[in-house]
Amino acid sequence: MNLDAVRTFVAAVDAGQFQDAAAALSITQQAVSKRIAALEKDLGVRLFTRTARGTHLTVDGQTFLPHARELLRAEARADASVRPGRRALRVDVHSRRIAPAVLLQDFHRAHPRIELDVVTLDADVHAAMAAVEAGTVDATFHAVTVAARHLPAAIRTTRVIDEHHELLVGPRHALANARSVTPAQLAEHRIWMPGMAPGTEWADYYDELAAAFGLTIDLVGPVFGNEALLAEIADSAELATLAGVRTRYLWPDSYDLRRVPVRDPAPIYPMSLIWRDDNPHPALGALRDYLASRRVPAPDIEVWLPPWAP
Repeated sequence: MNLDAVRTFVAAVDAGQFQDAAAALSITQQAVSKRIAALEKDLGVRLFTRTARGTHLTVDGQTFLPHARELLRAEARADASVRPGRRALRVDVHSRRIAPAVLLQDFHRAHPRIELDVVTLDADVHAAMAAVEAGTVDATFHAVTVAARHLPAAIRTTRVIDEHHELLVGPRHALANARSVTPAQLAEHRIWMPGMAPGTEWADYYDELAAAFGLTIDLVGPVFGNEALLAEIADSAELATLAGVRTRYLWPDSYDLRRVPVRDPAPIYPMSLIWRDDNPHPALGALRDYLASRRVPAPDIEVWLPPWAP
C-alpha cells in the first residue's frame, strides 16, 4: 500500500477539502485527486463521495480511516526506531549486573530526556566491535586487547572504566574477616570462575593476572548461573571468586557472603567505550562526555594492569 496515498487520504479527511489537503501537503490539488483515486483503485472501494458542497467519507472510508491513521503511526515508529537523533541510543553493556550497566544507569539519571535502548549482546570484544561497525549498536563496553592501529578504520575507543576487584567469599573461608587481601595471599587459595570462555578478552585478562601472581583460577564445572555460584561459595570454606567493585550481586542474608577488597597491588580490569567515529547520533557525544567526567584518576595506591591495557 502506498503510504503517500494513505497520508493524502488522512490529510483530505482532516482538512475537509482536497484543495486544503493539497496546501497542507505542499502538492497540487490534481496530485491529491490522483493519489486518492489510486488508493481507491488499490482497495477496490470508494473512500469519498464528492458533491458540490465538498467531499464526504463513504462507509468504507469511515471504516478505513482508523487503520490509515495507525499505518502512519507505525511508519513514524519504524522511522524513529532507526534514525539517529530520533531513535534511542542503543548501547551494549554485555551484562546488566556489571560496571557498564551501573554507569549507564547513572547517565540516565543525569540525562533523563535521552532515550536509551540498553542491550546485552552475548559477545566478546571482537563480535561486539563488529556489531558497532555494522550499526547494530551505537556503542559497547569491553576491554580492548589490541592496539588502536589494528582496529577497523571507523572504530574509535577510549578507556572509561578502571574496575577494581573484590574477593567474594563465604563466612567460613579463611579470608572472610580480612579487611583486604593481596594478590600474593590469593595465590594460596582457589579462585573459582566456572564457564569462562577461552579466547575472550576477559579470559585473556585472567590468564595474565594468574601468571603475574601465581593464582589458581579454576574454570572446572558446569555453569548453573550466578545464583548457584553464590550458593556454592556461601557453603564452602575453600571456594572464592573475584568480582568487580561495581558488580551487582543479590543473595539471601543467610548466605553471609563477604566482599573483600584486593590491594597491594590492586588489579584493575580496564574497559573502553567503543563506537564508530562517523555515528551521527547526538546522544553519543553526551554519553562520551559523561563517562569522561566520571573517570576519576586512580587513588594513590599501587595498581596492576595487563600489558595490553590502553
